[in-house]
This record gives sequence, structure tokens and C-alpha cells, in this order.
Amino acid sequence: MPRAKKTPLEINLSDPQYYFNRELSWLEFNYRVLQEACNENSPLLERLKFLAIFSSNLDEFFMVRVAALKQQVEAKVSKLSPDGLTAQEQLEAVSQRLRPLVAKQHQHFEQEIRPLLTQASIHILDYIDLNQEQRAYLQAYFEQQIFPVLTPLAVDPGHPFPHISNLSLNLAVVVKNPETDEELFARVKVPKVLPRFLPLPEELSFTPNGVPAKWAGVPLEQAIAHNLESLFPGMNIQEYYPFRITRDSALELEEDEAEDLLEAIEQELRKRRVGGSTVRLEIQSQTPETVRRRLMRELEVRESDVYETEGLLGLGSLMSFLALPMPELKDRPWKSVIPPRLQKLGSFNSPTPESDFDFFAAIREQDLLVHHPYHSFSSTVLRFINDASRDPEVLAIKMTLYRTSGDSPIVNALIAAAENGKQVAVLVELKARFDEENNIYWARRLERVGVHVVYGLTGLKTHSKVVMVVRQEGDRIRRYVHIGTGNYNPKTARLYTDMGLFSCREDLAADLTDLFNYLTGYSRQRSYRQLLVAPVNMRDRTVALIRREMEPTQDRSIPGRIIAKMNSLVDPQIIATLYEASRSGVQIDLIVRGMCCLRPQVPEISENIRVISIVGRFLEHSRIYYFHNQGEEEIYIGSADWMPRNLDRRVEAITPVKDPDLAKELQEILGITLADNCQAWELQSDGSYKKRGDTLAEDETVAADPQTNSQTIFMQMALQSVGLN
Repeated sequence: MPRAKKTPLEINLSDPQYYFNRELSWLEFNYRVLQEACNENSPLLERLKFLAIFSSNLDEFFMVRVAALKQQVEAKVSKLSPDGLTAQEQLEAVSQRLRPLVAKQHQHFEQEIRPLLTQASIHILDYIDLNQEQRAYLQAYFEQQIFPVLTPLAVDPGHPFPHISNLSLNLAVVVKNPETDEELFARVKVPKVLPRFLPLPEELSFTPNGVPAKWAGVPLEQAIAHNLESLFPGMNIQEYYPFRITRDSALELEEDEAEDLLEAIEQELRKRRVGGSTVRLEIQSQTPETVRRRLMRELEVRESDVYETEGLLGLGSLMSFLALPMPELKDRPWKSVIPPRLQKLGSFNSPTPESDFDFFAAIREQDLLVHHPYHSFSSTVLRFINDASRDPEVLAIKMTLYRTSGDSPIVNALIAAAENGKQVAVLVELKARFDEENNIYWARRLERVGVHVVYGLTGLKTHSKVVMVVRQEGDRIRRYVHIGTGNYNPKTARLYTDMGLFSCREDLAADLTDLFNYLTGYSRQRSYRQLLVAPVNMRDRTVALIRREMEPTQDRSIPGRIIAKMNSLVDPQIIATLYEASRSGVQIDLIVRGMCCLRPQVPEISENIRVISIVGRFLEHSRIYYFHNQGEEEIYIGSADWMPRNLDRRVEAITPVKDPDLAKELQEILGITLADNCQAWELQSDGSYKKRGDTLAEDETVAADPQTNSQTIFMQMALQSVGLN
């Protein structure tokens, strides 16, 4: 007898089977990064870049996510993840999934990428393959440049095992005393202040076969290892083995007890430099059991924390090869364009003679949408702040800073504004992970010139990307705003895709005024005219927007429609609400770059939900949310993903884009992204991802579609908009 169809009441949308584990989902994202390194259609150094990014991503994953799971295990936290796993079960699942990925990475580098580098005349040589002339050069370099920096540390009853710093590469050295025949153990740290890969001079840059090379060199640790006699004179060097460790790097900060947040975070950063507990030990597979066991004992790690690799450790250092002047091995350079409406502004140093037209006039004329890196950051966002800093009519500038570059022109513009007598208020987020030290530096610089610097709200990170400029125009005050999806960082603006809205709409300006008062004062603002603000109203408004799509329309043939683009989708309530919408017939397309805990294409649950991930030349970072709303379409951009931390533990801002032309432009961007069949990966109901182009190729009944690479199309559109293509 056929099984009766379940009614909605019989399905528990919180059932763990309908959720993917967030840690495993993140590993699937990093797997997609690794696959870009395997993409034979990409230039060689770009493939090497993705290989390095895979390693750097893993470092942060262990420092933060694995460390957090380990803390839960130690604290005997019994709470299960939404997919029903304990912390220990998650650690085991991570290890099981990750080990073959790490093996694949190293195998791909050694067997595929390294030979291709050799063919391209880039030779990462092994020290044992050098000729006498090359060895003589490196020995002299060692004595002059490396030896003075090194500090060999003995390990014996009189010398306890030294502290090993986070992400450091080290040599475990076994030496023998020739007088006593006693074997001794020592550690030598490979210094980070020197290049990881030491280049040979041009006249010595050739292979063991005598073939000239464009670049030739050796890993730094090998140059040290083959000169250990200098560090241990009179001893017999028995063996040496590289190892690398990763430590827990989370800040443990009791904000309620910190009278001075700046000072408290500085103290925590000093602790981080020392490092927390070891969460990963990386060794080469040929490391003998005696050395392996000693390292495990001294570093207090378990077998499950040890990752064996073939070949070089710490492949994140391969990123340095992107600096080689070999454009034929890289993506074609991309130069961002100035949006057409801003072309008549002229350059910042040589503004247009049309004194009645400036950046503010352009915004008064119509809201302005910018799409980075296709639109220039320096000619839009930075120009906006620079112009405001020297405009005599500007009275005040207010801004949030989450991350910015080390040589930040944004901060320099704010300093100039303060020196020009304007009131400047900046919220600097000191808790921006791994940027805390940089932000402390900028905070102190800003304070020294009289900028009002605040550090956010207790218990919350301020992640919103907002600027407000207050300007005196005749007998009225007008406020200009920028609300973005990305950080105010000119360097990442060239690498990340982000959106930004410039406007002087009074309702948005009033909302931002309320938001800044909430951030800097004691405001308990609970309602906003237009903005979705976390943790105030964003969660409830987002759930309401999704549920509104479930309401029946006059024309029953028109289903609800949602398109959402974000970095991560993790929040259980949002996922359950999307399931409800899918079950009611709403058509949902999700573009989620990283973690996605929603399980799509499950019959009766999520069969109307499709999920893709775009991994390409630029890091997809923009957040765009579209709702059909029975034909009265609404579209939003902002700083927040659909994650508990964004909705509950951060200050975030999402704005509706009201201008019909700009709303149409955003819909076009979403449409082009959804049509991508070159960089798009489709999430399957079992949690795996399939490259869309590969999926189409497998189906012989489907006619081959023309290649649609969304990022390439956006570059072409930007050039066409200014008549350059």
C-alpha cells in the first residue's frame, strides 16, 4: 500500500536530518577553493594562489573553529549542533573529511603544480640537488643573513621544551655527542623575518641539468637544515625533521569587566602571540615514530591532532610567487572603472571646473550604486570621504571601521577632516578577528588628532559598513550616506565583489543618525524607517519578508520568489522559514559562497530551493536579497549574512534599494550570477557540490550552453559602460 503523503504538521523542520554541519560545509567550501588549483584552464600562478589560499584558510579554521570544538569537548558541553552532532563527533567528522583533502593538496602540488612550475622556468629546488657553486652561495648567505637570526634551543633536563609559537615552522633536530655517544634533541625555529623561498642570484639560477631559469631557489628550512653544523659545533648531526603547529587564537575577553576595552584587547593580543593550546601538529610522513611521539608529548596533542604530509609544510607561503614579474602566468590585469555618472568629476587632485557639480551633486541627482571591483573604490568610496574631508560645507563625518588596509587612505582622509575642523566620529571595531592590532593602531592615530573614537557596544561586534556626511547647504542641513556590503579597505576592494549605495534620502539619513546614536551613546532605538538593523529588528524583519512570499496572490499561478546572495547560510530559524516557504510553493534561489547548512532539493521539504556557490577570480562577498512581494519587488543590500552571529551578536545594517533603475541593476546582477556555468557549483541534497559545467557535460541530452562566466561578464559590462569595450 503506498505511503500516505505527510501533512505539514507531521514534518518537524528542526529535524537534524534537514541540516548540514557547518564545519563540514566550510570544508566543502575550501574543497572548492582547492579545485580551482586543479583547474587546467586557469593561469599557473593563479592555480598556485588557490593552493596557498586553501592552506591559509585551513590555518584560520583550526585556530578558530577546531579550537572552539575542542574547548566544548573539554568543558563537556552537551549541546548538539543543528545537525545533531556533539562537539566530539564534529571533530571526528572534520578529521575524516579533511585528511584526504590535505593529502590531495600536497599530492597536487608535488605531482602537478611543481612540474608545471619547472616547465615555466620556476624551479623550487631541493638543496641536495644543488651544485657546488649554488651551495657555496647559499652557505655564504646562511652565514651572513640567516645564522645571526637563529636560536637553537636544546631540550634536556636542564632545558625544558621551548614554547613553539603559532603557525611557526620548525626543525626537530637530533644530534649526538661524540664523546658520550648520547643522542640529544633540539629545536630550531625557521624565522618568519626571512623569505620562505630563498632565490638564487641570476647567474646561478639554473637547474641541475644546467638549464637557465627565470627563478630558482630553495626552501629556507632546507638551507638551515644543511648548515646545522654551524649551530651545533662539535656535535654530530643525526637527523632533522620539519614540523609546524597551529594554536587556539581566540581572544578571551570579559568585556563587562574591562574598564578600558582598548587596553584589555592589547593585553589579550599579547597572550595570543604566546598562543593558546596546540590544536594541530603538521609533520612530514617520513618523521620517525620516536620524534613524532616526543613532539606529541611535549605539545600535548593527540593522534587525531597530527596531520602527516608529503613534501613541504606550510604551503600558504607559496603566495609569494605571485609577486614574480611573469604576467603570462597570471590573470589578465583588471583596472576598475569610474562609474559613468562620476566621470565628469575629474580627478581628486584636479577637480572639474564645473563648480556646481561635485560628488554630492551626483548623489542629489539620483542614488548611486557601485559594484566593486568592477567600479573603482578609490574613485567612489574613497573619493566621497576625501571630498567630504576638504569640503568647507561639510560639518561632520561619521563612520564605522571594521577592517581597513595597513596604509589606510580612508583613515588619512578622516585625519585630514579632523584637522580641517570638521567633527569626525569613528567606531573602530577592536574585535575584528586577526585585525585587532591594526585597528588599535588606527584608533590611537585618530584619537591623537581629535577624532571621536568609540569601540562599539559590550557583547557585540560592529560589522556594519556605513558612512554619513553632514553638510550645510544654504539654510538647510543635508545628510549623505554610504551603506555597503564590504569593508572600507582599498586593497580588498580590488579582490572582493561588493556593493555600495550612496544616497541622501531623508529616511535613510534619519535611520543612520539613529544608528550612530545607538553606537556612540545610550540610545535604545528599537525601530527604523528603512534599515534592517541587527540585533534590533533584522531577524524578525527577515523572517517576515520570507513569510510574506508565502501569502497567496490574486493570480494563483504566480508563486512567491526569493533570491538571496550571501557568504554563509547557517541560522536554523532562517533555514526552517525557507523550508516553510519552499513547501508553500515559493521558488528560492540561493547564492551562498561558503557555508550552507540548508539541505536543498529534499522532497516535501526543499524541492523548490536551489543553491549555488561561485568560486572565481574575485572573492564573492556582496550580500543581496530579493523578494518578489506580489509584483511590488523589494531588493536589499548590506553587511549581514544569514548566520546567528550576524543576526544576534553583531551590529549590522541592510538597506532597501528604492531607486527603480538601481533595483533593476541589482536584479540583473543576480540573474547573471544565477546563469553562471563556468564558476558555479551546485549544492546537492547529500551535501556534495558539482561544478555546473561538469554537470551539463555529463548530460548528453542537454545542448551545450554558451559559457557564462559572471565575473567576466561584469568586467565587460563595466568597460562597456564607459565606452572601453
